[in-house]
Amino acid sequence: MHDPSLSTAQHRELIEALALSHVLPHDTLPIDECLGRRLAVDVHSLIPLPPFTNSAMDGFAVRREDLEGEGPWTLPVAGDIPAGDTRENRLERGQAWRIMTGAPIPTGADTVVKVEHTDHAAGIAQAPDTVKIRVAPKPGANVRVAGEALEAGSPVLAAGKILDGTALSAAASVGHGTLTVLPRPRVIVVSTGTELKRAGDTLERGQIPDSNSILLRGLVEEAGGRVVARLRTGDTPEELRRALDEAPEADLVITAGGISAGAFEVVRLTLGTDAGFHHVAQQPGGPQGVGSTQVGPNGRETPVICLPGNPVSVFTTFHMYVAGALAVMSGLVAPEHGGTVPSAVIARARVGWESPSGKTQFIPLRFASQQGDEAGARWVETVHPLGSKSHLVASLAAAEAIGVVPPDVEKVEAGQELAVVPLVG
Repeated sequence: MHDPSLSTAQHRELIEALALSHVLPHDTLPIDECLGRRLAVDVHSLIPLPPFTNSAMDGFAVRREDLEGEGPWTLPVAGDIPAGDTRENRLERGQAWRIMTGAPIPTGADTVVKVEHTDHAAGIAQAPDTVKIRVAPKPGANVRVAGEALEAGSPVLAAGKILDGTALSAAASVGHGTLTVLPRPRVIVVSTGTELKRAGDTLERGQIPDSNSILLRGLVEEAGGRVVARLRTGDTPEELRRALDEAPEADLVITAGGISAGAFEVVRLTLGTDAGFHHVAQQPGGPQGVGSTQVGPNGRETPVICLPGNPVSVFTTFHMYVAGALAVMSGLVAPEHGGTVPSAVIARARVGWESPSGKTQFIPLRFASQQGDEAGARWVETVHPLGSKSHLVASLAAAEAIGVVPPDVEKVEAGQELAVVPLVG
Protein backbone atom coordinates (compact mmCIF):
# COMPACT_ATOMS: atom_id res chain seq x y z
CA MET A 1 0.00 0.00 0.00
CA HIS A 2 1.35 3.46 -0.89
CA ASP A 3 2.42 5.54 2.12
CA PRO A 4 0.93 9.06 1.70
CA SER A 5 3.35 10.53 4.27
CA LEU A 6 5.71 13.33 3.32
CA SER A 7 9.42 12.75 3.80
CA THR A 8 11.26 14.89 6.32
CA ALA A 9 12.88 16.72 3.37
CA GLN A 10 9.47 17.51 1.85
CA HIS A 11 8.18 18.81 5.18
CA ARG A 12 11.29 20.93 5.59
CA GLU A 13 10.63 22.48 2.18
CA LEU A 14 7.26 23.74 3.49
CA ILE A 15 8.80 25.10 6.70
CA GLU A 16 11.59 26.75 4.74
CA ALA A 17 9.24 28.40 2.25
CA LEU A 18 7.30 29.86 5.17
CA ALA A 19 10.46 31.23 6.80
CA LEU A 20 11.92 32.63 3.59
CA SER A 21 8.74 34.61 2.91
CA HIS A 22 8.84 36.21 6.37
CA VAL A 23 12.43 37.38 6.90
CA LEU A 24 12.32 40.29 9.35
CA PRO A 25 14.21 43.60 9.07
CA HIS A 26 17.08 44.37 11.45
CA ASP A 27 16.47 46.41 14.60
CA THR A 28 18.50 49.54 15.35
CA LEU A 29 18.32 50.23 19.08
CA PRO A 30 19.91 52.48 21.70
CA ILE A 31 22.94 50.70 23.10
CA ASP A 32 21.30 50.49 26.54
CA GLU A 33 18.60 48.24 25.05
CA CYS A 34 20.96 45.80 23.30
CA LEU A 35 22.05 43.59 26.19
CA GLY A 36 21.68 39.96 25.18
CA ARG A 37 20.83 40.77 21.57
CA ARG A 38 22.82 39.43 18.61
CA LEU A 39 24.77 41.89 16.48
CA ALA A 40 23.53 42.08 12.89
CA VAL A 41 26.50 43.85 11.26
CA ASP A 42 30.19 44.32 11.99
CA VAL A 43 31.00 47.22 14.30
CA HIS A 44 33.98 49.47 13.56
CA SER A 45 35.45 52.25 15.63
CA LEU A 46 33.90 55.63 14.85
CA ILE A 47 36.67 57.43 16.74
CA PRO A 48 40.29 56.70 17.61
CA LEU A 49 40.92 55.10 21.01
CA PRO A 50 41.85 56.97 23.04
CA PRO A 51 40.11 59.83 21.24
CA PHE A 52 42.70 62.36 22.41
CA THR A 53 46.20 62.20 23.88
CA ASN A 54 45.80 62.03 27.67
CA SER A 55 47.59 61.39 30.91
CA ALA A 56 47.90 57.86 32.29
CA MET A 57 48.77 59.18 35.76
CA ASP A 58 48.05 61.93 38.25
CA GLY A 59 51.08 64.18 38.06
CA PHE A 60 52.60 67.04 36.09
CA ALA A 61 52.73 67.47 32.31
CA VAL A 62 56.13 68.73 31.13
CA ARG A 63 58.48 69.01 28.18
CA ARG A 64 61.03 66.26 28.74
CA GLU A 65 63.80 68.49 27.37
CA ASP A 66 63.22 70.85 30.34
CA LEU A 67 64.52 68.11 32.67
CA GLU A 68 68.07 67.88 31.35
CA GLY A 69 71.13 67.57 33.52
CA GLU A 70 71.13 66.77 37.23
CA GLY A 71 67.92 67.12 39.23
CA PRO A 72 65.93 67.97 41.10
CA TRP A 73 64.22 70.47 38.80
CA THR A 74 61.86 73.20 39.93
CA LEU A 75 59.27 74.46 37.44
CA PRO A 76 56.46 77.00 37.72
CA VAL A 77 52.97 75.43 37.53
CA ALA A 78 50.67 77.04 34.96
CA GLY A 79 47.47 75.56 36.41
CA ASP A 80 45.29 72.48 36.71
CA ILE A 81 43.96 70.16 33.98
CA PRO A 82 41.26 67.90 35.46
CA ALA A 83 39.70 64.96 33.63
CA GLY A 84 36.97 66.27 31.33
CA ASP A 85 38.72 69.63 30.75
CA THR A 86 37.73 70.91 27.28
CA ARG A 87 40.07 73.92 27.14
CA GLU A 88 42.92 74.19 24.64
CA ASN A 89 45.73 74.38 27.19
CA ARG A 90 49.28 75.14 26.14
CA LEU A 91 52.53 74.37 27.93
CA GLU A 92 55.22 77.01 27.50
CA ARG A 93 58.89 76.10 27.63
CA GLY A 94 60.11 75.71 31.23
CA GLN A 95 56.57 75.24 32.68
CA ALA A 96 54.52 72.38 34.13
CA TRP A 97 50.78 71.77 34.32
CA ARG A 98 49.27 69.73 37.14
CA ILE A 99 47.23 67.03 35.38
CA MET A 100 44.86 64.24 36.41
CA THR A 101 44.52 60.74 35.01
CA GLY A 102 42.54 60.80 31.75
CA ALA A 103 42.89 64.56 31.27
CA PRO A 104 44.03 65.86 27.84
CA ILE A 105 47.75 66.59 27.52
CA PRO A 106 48.36 70.29 26.90
CA THR A 107 49.88 71.35 23.59
CA GLY A 108 53.66 71.40 23.93
CA ALA A 109 53.88 68.68 26.59
CA ASP A 110 55.23 65.23 25.81
CA THR A 111 55.73 63.55 29.20
CA VAL A 112 53.95 63.23 32.55
CA VAL A 113 55.85 63.05 35.82
CA LYS A 114 54.03 60.96 38.44
CA VAL A 115 53.03 62.99 41.50
CA GLU A 116 54.98 60.51 43.64
CA HIS A 117 58.18 61.73 41.97
CA THR A 118 57.60 65.35 43.02
CA ASP A 119 57.41 67.34 46.26
CA HIS A 120 53.63 67.75 45.78
CA ALA A 121 51.39 65.61 47.99
CA ALA A 122 48.54 63.73 46.33
CA GLY A 123 44.96 64.78 47.05
CA ILE A 124 45.59 68.52 47.60
CA ALA A 125 42.85 70.57 45.94
CA GLN A 126 44.94 73.61 45.01
CA ALA A 127 47.71 73.32 42.44
CA PRO A 128 51.07 74.59 43.78
CA ASP A 129 52.82 77.65 42.38
CA THR A 130 55.91 75.57 41.68
CA VAL A 131 56.76 71.90 41.67
CA LYS A 132 60.06 70.20 42.47
CA ILE A 133 60.62 67.15 40.28
CA ARG A 134 62.93 64.58 41.87
CA VAL A 135 62.95 61.89 39.13
CA ALA A 136 63.03 62.55 35.39
CA PRO A 137 60.98 59.92 33.54
CA LYS A 138 61.71 58.61 30.07
CA PRO A 139 60.46 60.80 27.20
CA GLY A 140 56.76 60.05 26.52
CA ALA A 141 56.26 58.36 29.89
CA ASN A 142 52.72 58.14 31.28
CA VAL A 143 51.15 59.52 28.11
CA ARG A 144 48.40 57.70 26.18
CA VAL A 145 48.64 58.80 22.55
CA ALA A 146 45.41 59.33 20.58
CA GLY A 147 44.61 56.24 18.51
CA GLU A 148 47.32 54.04 20.05
CA ALA A 149 44.76 51.38 21.06
CA LEU A 150 42.57 51.64 17.95
CA GLU A 151 42.54 53.86 14.91
CA ALA A 152 39.21 55.18 13.64
CA GLY A 153 37.66 52.57 11.34
CA SER A 154 39.26 49.61 13.09
CA PRO A 155 37.12 46.45 13.55
CA VAL A 156 35.75 46.07 17.08
CA LEU A 157 32.91 43.48 17.08
CA ALA A 158 31.91 40.91 14.48
CA ALA A 159 28.37 40.36 13.24
CA GLY A 160 26.66 37.50 15.05
CA LYS A 161 28.18 38.25 18.46
CA ILE A 162 25.81 38.11 21.41
CA LEU A 163 26.12 41.47 23.13
CA ASP A 164 27.13 41.13 26.77
CA GLY A 165 28.23 43.97 29.03
CA THR A 166 31.83 43.81 27.82
CA ALA A 167 30.84 43.99 24.15
CA LEU A 168 28.46 46.90 24.76
CA SER A 169 31.19 48.73 26.67
CA ALA A 170 33.56 48.23 23.75
CA ALA A 171 31.01 49.62 21.29
CA ALA A 172 30.29 52.63 23.49
CA SER A 173 34.01 53.33 23.96
CA VAL A 174 34.50 53.74 20.20
CA GLY A 175 31.63 56.16 19.68
CA HIS A 176 28.49 54.06 19.13
CA GLY A 177 25.22 55.13 20.75
CA THR A 178 23.03 52.73 18.77
CA LEU A 179 23.64 49.26 17.36
CA THR A 180 22.01 47.23 14.60
CA VAL A 181 20.91 43.88 15.98
CA LEU A 182 19.05 40.87 14.68
CA PRO A 183 15.32 40.98 15.34
CA ARG A 184 13.76 38.59 17.83
CA PRO A 185 10.72 37.12 16.10
CA ARG A 186 7.54 37.63 18.14
CA VAL A 187 5.99 34.24 18.80
CA ILE A 188 2.59 33.15 20.12
CA VAL A 189 2.57 29.71 21.74
CA VAL A 190 -0.77 27.86 21.77
CA SER A 191 -1.43 24.66 23.73
CA THR A 192 -4.81 23.00 23.22
CA GLY A 193 -6.94 20.40 24.97
CA THR A 194 -9.49 20.31 27.77
CA GLU A 195 -7.24 17.80 29.54
CA LEU A 196 -4.56 20.43 30.15
CA LYS A 197 -4.22 22.06 33.55
CA ARG A 198 -1.97 24.85 34.72
CA ALA A 199 1.35 23.58 36.07
CA GLY A 200 0.99 22.75 39.77
CA ASP A 201 -2.83 22.56 39.79
CA THR A 202 -4.52 19.50 41.28
CA LEU A 203 -5.26 16.92 38.59
CA GLU A 204 -8.47 14.96 38.22
CA ARG A 205 -8.74 11.70 36.34
CA GLY A 206 -7.93 12.24 32.65
CA GLN A 207 -6.10 15.55 33.19
CA ILE A 208 -2.40 16.32 32.69
CA PRO A 209 -0.18 19.34 33.41
CA ASP A 210 0.36 21.74 30.51
CA SER A 211 4.10 21.24 30.06
CA ASN A 212 4.08 22.07 26.33
CA SER A 213 3.56 25.81 26.67
CA ILE A 214 6.39 25.99 29.22
CA LEU A 215 8.61 23.84 27.00
CA LEU A 216 7.90 25.91 23.89
CA ARG A 217 8.45 29.21 25.64
CA GLY A 218 11.90 28.06 26.74
CA LEU A 219 12.79 26.66 23.33
CA VAL A 220 11.65 29.81 21.52
CA GLU A 221 13.66 32.09 23.81
CA GLU A 222 16.75 29.88 23.53
CA ALA A 223 16.43 29.97 19.73
CA GLY A 224 16.38 33.79 19.67
CA GLY A 225 12.62 34.41 19.55
CA ARG A 226 10.41 36.31 21.99
CA VAL A 227 7.17 34.82 23.27
CA VAL A 228 4.54 37.58 23.33
CA ALA A 229 1.61 35.40 24.39
CA ARG A 230 0.97 31.90 25.75
CA LEU A 231 -2.56 30.76 24.98
CA ARG A 232 -4.28 27.69 26.40
CA THR A 233 -7.63 26.72 24.89
CA GLY A 234 -10.13 23.88 25.05
CA ASP A 235 -11.31 21.63 22.25
CA THR A 236 -13.74 23.92 20.41
CA PRO A 237 -12.82 25.92 17.31
CA GLU A 238 -14.71 28.92 18.75
CA GLU A 239 -12.33 29.08 21.73
CA LEU A 240 -9.20 28.87 19.62
CA ARG A 241 -10.42 31.36 17.02
CA ARG A 242 -11.39 33.85 19.72
CA ALA A 243 -8.00 33.46 21.45
CA LEU A 244 -6.15 34.15 18.20
CA ASP A 245 -8.37 37.11 17.35
CA GLU A 246 -7.65 38.68 20.74
CA ALA A 247 -3.92 37.90 20.75
CA PRO A 248 -1.20 40.53 20.17
CA GLU A 249 0.46 40.87 16.78
CA ALA A 250 3.17 38.28 16.17
CA ASP A 251 5.58 37.05 13.53
CA LEU A 252 4.89 33.34 14.11
CA VAL A 253 2.29 31.16 15.83
CA ILE A 254 3.32 27.74 17.14
CA THR A 255 0.54 25.38 18.22
CA ALA A 256 0.90 22.12 20.14
CA GLY A 257 -1.75 19.43 19.84
CA GLY A 258 -5.06 19.12 18.06
CA ILE A 259 -3.80 18.11 14.60
CA SER A 260 -4.23 14.31 14.46
CA ALA A 261 -7.12 12.35 12.96
CA GLY A 262 -9.35 12.29 16.06
CA ALA A 263 -12.84 13.78 16.39
CA PHE A 264 -11.76 16.75 18.57
CA GLU A 265 -8.62 17.96 16.79
CA VAL A 266 -9.28 21.63 17.45
CA VAL A 267 -6.32 23.12 15.56
CA ARG A 268 -7.09 21.13 12.43
CA LEU A 269 -10.79 22.04 12.66
CA THR A 270 -10.05 25.74 13.23
CA LEU A 271 -7.18 26.23 10.76
CA GLY A 272 -8.08 23.60 8.20
CA THR A 273 -8.58 26.17 5.45
CA ASP A 274 -5.56 28.26 6.52
CA ALA A 275 -2.88 25.63 7.10
CA GLY A 276 -1.97 22.43 5.34
CA PHE A 277 -1.98 19.33 7.53
CA HIS A 278 -0.14 16.15 6.63
CA HIS A 279 1.76 13.20 8.03
CA VAL A 280 5.57 13.09 7.97
CA ALA A 281 7.47 9.81 7.85
CA GLN A 282 9.24 10.43 11.13
CA GLN A 283 9.07 9.19 14.69
CA PRO A 284 8.05 10.85 16.92
CA GLY A 285 5.81 13.64 15.62
CA GLY A 286 4.22 12.31 12.46
CA PRO A 287 1.26 14.75 12.30
CA GLN A 288 2.37 18.24 11.25
CA GLY A 289 0.85 21.46 9.91
CA VAL A 290 2.21 24.51 8.10
CA GLY A 291 0.44 27.62 6.86
CA SER A 292 -0.82 31.01 8.00
CA THR A 293 -3.84 32.41 9.80
CA GLN A 294 -5.25 35.75 10.90
CA VAL A 295 -4.07 36.94 14.31
CA GLY A 296 -4.95 39.94 16.46
CA PRO A 297 -7.67 42.58 16.31
CA ASN A 298 -6.45 43.73 12.88
CA GLY A 299 -6.52 40.22 11.45
CA ARG A 300 -2.87 40.27 10.38
CA GLU A 301 -1.97 37.20 8.31
CA THR A 302 0.63 35.36 10.35
CA PRO A 303 2.71 32.22 9.70
CA VAL A 304 1.70 29.21 11.78
CA ILE A 305 3.53 25.95 12.48
CA CYS A 306 1.37 23.24 14.03
CA LEU A 307 3.09 20.56 16.12
CA PRO A 308 1.69 17.38 17.67
CA GLY A 309 0.66 17.45 21.32
CA ASN A 310 3.10 14.93 22.75
CA PRO A 311 5.99 16.73 24.46
CA VAL A 312 8.81 14.64 22.97
CA SER A 313 7.33 15.33 19.53
CA VAL A 314 7.25 19.04 20.34
CA PHE A 315 10.85 18.90 21.57
CA THR A 316 12.32 17.05 18.61
CA THR A 317 10.25 18.78 15.93
CA PHE A 318 11.15 22.20 17.29
CA HIS A 319 14.87 21.49 17.11
CA MET A 320 14.72 19.85 13.71
CA TYR A 321 12.47 22.40 11.95
CA VAL A 322 11.24 25.38 13.99
CA ALA A 323 14.59 26.55 15.37
CA GLY A 324 15.88 26.78 11.81
CA ALA A 325 12.80 28.74 10.72
CA LEU A 326 13.38 31.27 13.52
CA ALA A 327 17.05 31.54 12.53
CA VAL A 328 16.09 32.34 8.93
CA MET A 329 13.36 34.80 9.93
CA SER A 330 15.75 36.67 12.22
CA GLY A 331 18.60 36.71 9.70
CA LEU A 332 20.85 34.61 11.93
CA VAL A 333 21.47 32.38 8.92
CA ALA A 334 21.36 33.43 5.29
CA PRO A 335 17.81 33.36 3.87
CA GLU A 336 18.51 30.73 1.24
CA HIS A 337 17.61 27.17 0.37
CA GLY A 338 18.82 24.86 3.13
CA GLY A 339 18.94 27.62 5.72
CA THR A 340 16.70 25.76 8.17
CA VAL A 341 18.82 22.59 8.19
CA PRO A 342 20.34 22.18 11.67
CA SER A 343 24.08 21.65 12.02
CA ALA A 344 25.03 18.11 12.93
CA VAL A 345 28.10 16.27 14.18
CA ILE A 346 28.98 12.60 13.77
CA ALA A 347 28.88 10.48 16.92
CA ARG A 348 28.85 6.81 17.82
CA ALA A 349 26.15 4.99 19.74
CA ARG A 350 27.43 3.67 23.07
CA VAL A 351 24.56 1.19 23.19
CA GLY A 352 22.10 0.11 20.51
CA TRP A 353 18.37 0.84 20.15
CA GLU A 354 15.45 0.11 17.86
CA SER A 355 14.31 2.50 15.12
CA PRO A 356 11.00 2.31 13.19
CA SER A 357 11.23 0.92 9.68
CA GLY A 358 10.53 3.42 6.91
CA LYS A 359 10.63 6.48 9.20
CA THR A 360 13.34 8.94 10.12
CA GLN A 361 13.85 8.68 13.86
CA PHE A 362 14.57 11.81 15.89
CA ILE A 363 15.77 10.49 19.24
CA PRO A 364 16.83 12.54 22.31
CA LEU A 365 20.40 11.65 23.29
CA ARG A 366 23.08 12.69 25.72
CA PHE A 367 26.81 12.65 25.17
CA ALA A 368 28.57 9.81 26.94
CA SER A 369 32.06 8.61 27.67
CA GLN A 370 33.37 5.33 26.36
CA GLN A 371 36.27 3.38 27.81
CA GLY A 372 39.16 3.33 25.37
CA ASP A 373 37.90 6.38 23.43
CA GLU A 374 39.76 7.21 20.26
CA ALA A 375 41.09 10.74 20.17
CA GLY A 376 38.28 13.11 19.27
CA ALA A 377 35.58 10.42 19.18
CA ARG A 378 32.09 11.43 20.33
CA TRP A 379 29.73 8.91 21.93
CA VAL A 380 26.02 9.21 22.64
CA GLU A 381 23.38 7.23 24.47
CA THR A 382 19.59 7.44 24.81
CA VAL A 383 18.19 9.46 27.70
CA HIS A 384 15.48 6.86 28.38
CA PRO A 385 15.37 3.07 27.85
CA LEU A 386 12.17 3.50 25.84
CA GLY A 387 13.99 5.64 23.27
CA SER A 388 11.98 8.27 21.39
CA LYS A 389 8.43 7.47 22.47
CA SER A 390 6.31 10.60 22.54
CA HIS A 391 5.31 10.66 26.21
CA LEU A 392 8.79 10.58 27.79
CA VAL A 393 8.77 14.27 28.68
CA ALA A 394 10.43 14.00 32.10
CA SER A 395 13.58 12.52 30.52
CA LEU A 396 14.09 15.50 28.18
CA ALA A 397 15.95 17.48 30.85
CA ALA A 398 18.87 15.06 30.39
CA ALA A 399 18.98 15.48 26.60
CA GLU A 400 21.92 17.24 24.97
CA ALA A 401 21.33 16.36 21.34
CA ILE A 402 18.96 14.71 18.88
CA GLY A 403 20.09 11.71 16.89
CA VAL A 404 18.89 11.38 13.29
CA VAL A 405 18.42 7.76 12.26
CA PRO A 406 17.65 7.24 8.52
CA PRO A 407 14.41 5.46 7.54
CA ASP A 408 16.26 2.40 6.20
CA VAL A 409 17.86 1.65 9.58
CA GLU A 410 15.73 -0.56 11.85
CA LYS A 411 18.30 -0.97 14.58
CA VAL A 412 21.19 1.21 15.66
CA GLU A 413 24.05 -1.02 16.71
CA ALA A 414 26.51 -0.23 19.49
CA GLY A 415 29.47 1.62 17.96
CA GLN A 416 27.48 2.69 14.86
CA GLU A 417 28.02 6.23 13.59
CA LEU A 418 25.07 8.58 13.13
CA ALA A 419 24.33 12.27 12.65
CA VAL A 420 23.65 14.10 15.91
CA VAL A 421 22.19 17.61 16.23
CA PRO A 422 23.29 19.44 19.42
CA LEU A 423 20.41 21.23 21.12
CA VAL A 424 19.69 24.91 20.53
CA GLY A 425 21.34 27.02 23.23
